[in-house]
Amino acid sequence: MNAYLSLPGVRFKESYLSALREYHEEGRFLEDKPDEISADFETYVGKEKGKARGENLPPGFIPETRYWLVDGDEYIGETGIRHYLTPHLLQIGGHIGYVVRPSRRKQGYGKLILKLGLEKAKEMRIEKVLLTCDVTNEGSRKIIEGNGGVFENAVPNPGNPDKARFWIDITKPAS
Repeated sequence: MNAYLSLPGVRFKESYLSALREYHEEGRFLEDKPDEISADFETYVGKEKGKARGENLPPGFIPETRYWLVDGDEYIGETGIRHYLTPHLLQIGGHIGYVVRPSRRKQGYGKLILKLGLEKAKEMRIEKVLLTCDVTNEGSRKIIEGNGGVFENAVPNPGNPDKARFWIDITKPAS
């Protein structure tokens, strides 16, 4: 496995669009239309990079640096590192979100993408990272705990499964 984090890039276009179709099949990222994105992929990539600078964010959203986990020219998944927490993110969302395309799950990429995301968070001088997942998502829980996540509590998430909240102090050496 030679996967690494990259800022979004046009060289990953075909693989990214293929992954987006996989996400759609499972009901995720439905607002992102592959045909529209494909028509001007360079603009799409620019908008993804602009989120880190707080550009063109919907109301209530905060700056977030997006990285794509890639292996060669293949998009494997992505992580977003939120620069700070709003009251909502402190309860439900956390600092880091990540997703691995369905065809590449259960191959160790989830643990890797979070490990690499934590390194990026440390570079951004975030000292304690909050991660959340649905209490029913055992796979994500194992990934978080495998990267040093310490369970704090579960909180209600109206209309959805409760959220389990974990903290990782990235100022301490990994054990």
